[in-house]
Amino acid sequence: MFDFLWQPWPWYVAGPLIGLMVPVMLYFSNKALGVSSSLRHTCAACAPGDIEFFKYDWKTEGLWNIVFVIGILVGGFLGGLVFANPDPIAISQSTINDLRNLGLTDFTGFVPSEVFNWGNLLSAQGLIFIVLGGFLVGFGARYAGGCTSGHAISGIANLQIASVVAVIGFFAGGLFITHIIYPIIF
Repeated sequence: MFDFLWQPWPWYVAGPLIGLMVPVMLYFSNKALGVSSSLRHTCAACAPGDIEFFKYDWKTEGLWNIVFVIGILVGGFLGGLVFANPDPIAISQSTINDLRNLGLTDFTGFVPSEVFNWGNLLSAQGLIFIVLGGFLVGFGARYAGGCTSGHAISGIANLQIASVVAVIGFFAGGLFITHIIYPIIF
């Protein structure tokens, strides 16, 4: 059993498990799977103040969502550190070639260390890539009425047209950033 946990799960195991979360959550709690709304619930719990957006019963509406996100963090910690696979990450040669064309050379970790390191955070490139990019992702998730997991997994499973449009927008934006913006930044 533990040997199975120590290796990456194939798509045909992990994908259906993620997909089964939607009907399980809808059946047992009548809640839609999503992560971005947990920020609102956390803000309402920590500093409600006089902001109307945070004046609601977060314990009834959002406690389950906060616990869900904590579970994601604990699962990520367990999967990334406790049950970490010591083998190098398998990426295709064409991906390696594309990354080398962008000036990246270190492929030993989960993410390129030339981009994701503390030294780059305060550089102009780092501020654009990490800080501004993170803000835009968070703003976009709230503006779109949910994050990629909420729209792509729950929204489409519930046959919501707005979620289909949002997911098309997520993919189009990702392709635009990858093929147009990244080459300019790098």
